[in-house]
Amino acid sequence: MNDQDLEQEPQDNPGAVPSSEELWNEDTYAAWTSRFGTPSEAAAKLSKDPVSRLFPLNAYFGEVRGKKMMNLMGSNGMKAVALGLLGAEVTVADFSEANARYAAELAQEAGVGLSYIVSDVLKLPDEVLDSRYDIVFAEMGIVHYFTDLTPFMDTVCRLLAPGGTFVLRDFHPVTTKLISSKGSTAKVRKHKVSGDYFDTALEEKKVSYSKYLPASGGQTGEKHSVVYWRRWTLGEIVTAAAASGLVIRELVEEPNLSSEVYDKGIPKTFTLVAEKR
Repeated sequence: MNDQDLEQEPQDNPGAVPSSEELWNEDTYAAWTSRFGTPSEAAAKLSKDPVSRLFPLNAYFGEVRGKKMMNLMGSNGMKAVALGLLGAEVTVADFSEANARYAAELAQEAGVGLSYIVSDVLKLPDEVLDSRYDIVFAEMGIVHYFTDLTPFMDTVCRLLAPGGTFVLRDFHPVTTKLISSKGSTAKVRKHKVSGDYFDTALEEKKVSYSKYLPASGGQTGEKHSVVYWRRWTLGEIVTAAAASGLVIRELVEEPNLSSEVYDKGIPKTFTLVAEKR
């Protein structure tokens, strides 16, 4: 989903109904406040232990102090501000004004600098694309928003300085494409192979933040909280990165890192590490 997907409605007078984009932004900001607290509250928690907020990405970043980093589709800025607290120079690119607002307030409360570019990540200005970042990263619920991975990977490659590192962590396709699960505890959790791993269809889904929205009685947010996903196979993702000129250094398939028994034996996430020559 990008900013062109938001339907803009005219505002001819002060009493006009807010536009879809305005409602969407208010919903987004409210969702993060509901999930993490106000930026002030979130910054206080984040400042106590920024390293834990970066797990498990910090294992692939290494020492970040002094590094120039780009967080693509960085949402509310939690990871970026955590990195700023650890001494990195971080830029976020994301299309959402509401995400930028929350992130800016979070950074201010945490006392760190943060550059936030409100843009479709595939339409970044040349001066940003040529900035030569040491590390570019994206994580958790990113690749399914692209109906073609080539422009995304080409953007990553251009953003990186020679020798720079790309880190992509996302949901494992075995879980998202192949297995359906029922049951809310480890003891009653049941899994069924019900999907088609090679399905290329687009899927209509609610935006990821919608589960955190306060109850609204169906008055706002519903008509503009839908996006279209393309669920990629792991092979397609790795091949797209390699085709862009990135050198694959590591592909780690991960279990459920929050539990040793819940969904045991099923790959839940993956981390791809690649380098620009």
